[in-house]
Amino acid sequence: MSDPSLSPAAGRPPGARPHRHRDRHGRGMRGPVAPPQVPLAASRAESFDSMVLDSADRLRRRLPQLGRVDFEVHEVPEPPVTEPIPLGSSVPAEGDRPGRIVVYRRPVELRSRNRDERAALVHEVVVEQAAELLGLAPEAVDPRYGQE
Repeated sequence: MSDPSLSPAAGRPPGARPHRHRDRHGRGMRGPVAPPQVPLAASRAESFDSMVLDSADRLRRRLPQLGRVDFEVHEVPEPPVTEPIPLGSSVPAEGDRPGRIVVYRRPVELRSRNRDERAALVHEVVVEQAAELLGLAPEAVDPRYGQE
C-alpha cells in the first residue's frame, strides 16, 4: 500500500512545489552580444582609447612634429593630485625618450554626459596638451579649437 502522506497524483507530499525542468535549448544569449567590428562590442576603455588615437591621428596629419610623441591613456592621475583634477598632462622629450601626452580616462568620463561630449572633450584635452608640449597656442594646433 502507498504512503498516505504522498499525493496520489504527483507522488509528492501535499504543499510541495512541483519540480520544473527547464528547456534551455534556444534560450538566453550564448557568446558576444555584437560582432567585434560593431562599436557596441567595444568596452568603454577601448572606446576611449580609440577616441584618443583618433584625435592624435588628426593632429599628426597637421603637425608632423607630433610624430615622435607618444599618446597614452591612464585611468587617473598619479598622486599627489591638485585641485582641480587634471584631464591630461604632457611630458617633454628627454634624450632618446619621446615626449608623451597622457589623457586621464576617469576624470574625462565624469565630466561628459554622452559619447559625443566625451569625444569632443578628449580632442580638446589632446589639443591643449599638444599645444603645451610644442609651446604653441591651442588655436595654432587645431584651428577649430573651442568651436566644437
